[in-house]
Amino acid sequence: MEKILTKYSKKNIPDMRSGDTVRVHLIVKEGGKERVQIFEGLVIAVKHGKGLDGTFIVRKESFGVGVERIFPLHSPRVVKVERVKQSKVRRSKLYYMRELSGKRARLKEVNRDHKVWEESAAEEELKKIAEEKAAEAAEAEEKKKAEEEEEEKKARALAGDRIKK
Repeated sequence: MEKILTKYSKKNIPDMRSGDTVRVHLIVKEGGKERVQIFEGLVIAVKHGKGLDGTFIVRKESFGVGVERIFPLHSPRVVKVERVKQSKVRRSKLYYMRELSGKRARLKEVNRDHKVWEESAAEEELKKIAEEKAAEAAEAEEKKKAEEEEEEKKARALAGDRIKK
């Protein structure tokens, strides 16, 4: 059982706590394309520790609406986690932040040590995505050139027919 669990677990596990402001880089699939999306917000809860079923909840305000997202700690979709700042909190779950807004939602800052947790396998996957994008762009460019040449040939043929008449 442990062999299976270690296969899916990350080597570099983020050490975050409630009250940290983090940037989570995750891979999002839209149609056939993949891209990296950044979700920045306050960690309001960390559940199940560093185990394989560990999760953390990040909350942000987007256009006046609170948005919360639950991230699995060992998900292959989570590429990188950056801690932007740490705040002093006295609780492990900050669910009360949901009702607060404006100045009341401020937390006392402890420090701004910028720390990054990144997986080497995720870096390889990002490189792979970049290579795929470059290949798709080159393929699209070749296809566009071929279409333009066909249009040009048709135009010349039509111009030649008009001259003969």
